[in-house]
Amino acid sequence: MTVIGSRDQGADVTSGGEGRGEASGRGTGAATEDFLAHRNLLFTVAYEMLGSAADAEDVLQETWLRWAGVDLAEVRDRRAYLVRITTRQALTRLRTLGRRKESYVGSWLPEPLLTSPDVAEDVELADSVSMAMMLVMETLAPTERAVFVLREVFDVGYDEIAEAVGKSPTAVRQIAHRARAHVAARRPRGALSPQRTRPVLDAFRRAVETGDLQGLLDVLAPDVVLLGDGGGIKQAVLRPVVGADKVARLLHGGLRKVPAALTLRPALVNGGPALVLHLDGQLDSVLAVRVDDGLVTGLYAVRNPEKLSHMEQEIPLRR
Repeated sequence: MTVIGSRDQGADVTSGGEGRGEASGRGTGAATEDFLAHRNLLFTVAYEMLGSAADAEDVLQETWLRWAGVDLAEVRDRRAYLVRITTRQALTRLRTLGRRKESYVGSWLPEPLLTSPDVAEDVELADSVSMAMMLVMETLAPTERAVFVLREVFDVGYDEIAEAVGKSPTAVRQIAHRARAHVAARRPRGALSPQRTRPVLDAFRRAVETGDLQGLLDVLAPDVVLLGDGGGIKQAVLRPVVGADKVARLLHGGLRKVPAALTLRPALVNGGPALVLHLDGQLDSVLAVRVDDGLVTGLYAVRNPEKLSHMEQEIPLRR
């Protein structure tokens, strides 16, 4: 069986013997080429539906196993077919994740991804994978989320979405309208370019590093929200902290108590500004930063070590 290596973003292909593709009258070479050509797109679809890179990679493995057994001569649009398989597998996993999240300790945040500058330059893609937007999509039912992601982010046709989610095109249009209205009522403002957010991130970083309480108050919006995700493994705020004064004093007091050497490195995470925190040289947490109108409006602190494995190399996201 031929297997796509899910942990390697280059998608290595390793072969463990002759596969079932030969049995259907063709080799797996063409199937492998098609899968690799669309791998980054498929990963992005799965990640936007699940909010978990690890689960998205598992979905890609499942997608490959099904794709390897398909007779390509019967497939009119290979990209659409692959997206359909990925969507179905992601929907199944999304329902399982929903049950898992019910027992999650504290706030649940998406798994942060170290992204390349080209993701930030694609404003629509950067907005769709931002922490703030991913949390809005968490409020959708699984099928609503799948329809919204495929239609609004990837511009998939209603007929193709209908085949992917097992609904009629008419039903899909209704779901899309409902999901669009739901998101519109909750969505954050559009993402800003890195050039416009960098001065704010730099000012926030300096205030944190120097313990400048007033500097923090100056850069935080009055209604700023801080969310923390430790997953019950690392200490983190269990509930949202709201308001500039509360957030500033929490950051100021908490960091002053850290006994280890603290370093902050700016990075692009999920297409937006972030700070990567190291304690004594070890990755401790990722703090994604939401900026609106020159002020920090959202802070998303991920400390759960199980969610930090994709901060070592840039993850290619594609539409």
